[in-house]
Amino acid sequence: MKSLPLLALLLPLAVSDAGAQVFKNHDSNAPVNFTADRIEVQDRADRVVVSGNVVVTQAGMTLNAARMTVAYRNGGNGGGGVDIDRIDASGNVVVTRGGETARGNVAIYDLNRRLITMLGNVTLAQTGGNRLSGGRLVIDLTSGRSTVDGRSSGGAAGVTGSSSGRVSGTFTVPQRK
Repeated sequence: MKSLPLLALLLPLAVSDAGAQVFKNHDSNAPVNFTADRIEVQDRADRVVVSGNVVVTQAGMTLNAARMTVAYRNGGNGGGGVDIDRIDASGNVVVTRGGETARGNVAIYDLNRRLITMLGNVTLAQTGGNRLSGGRLVIDLTSGRSTVDGRSSGGAAGVTGSSSGRVSGTFTVPQRK
């Protein structure tokens, strides 16, 4: 049991250092491209609702979901275009970039704060077998730091967290001779 404090110190390092380089310095100003089965522009509400096999890409990052709502502001980019502020995704949400994949029931991508928050049955997996599960995942796209905790959504419809309120994980260990 004396090894438990050492393990408690190593696990956060394995998560933050191993995954930090994948999402670090993501360009939230890059163009956002999407495909979907259906699009509904709600111009008076400054939002677009896309549904059905939604795929959004931005600077090497891909966001898949059943449905997304894109909130924007008119008059951006100096040429009368639009500035996207936030993307809310629901229904089997998957975010991938490089060798890292995050999954959850719901995701909120705040482009201004450069954060992706995923809620409900979240998992964060890296190529090579490292994996974390919990109730909430926050990905900081500036630092690349990914944080998983056992918290759920606080009762949002359709979102459930881990039943224990705890984080679980598996980390691969190099084979030693």
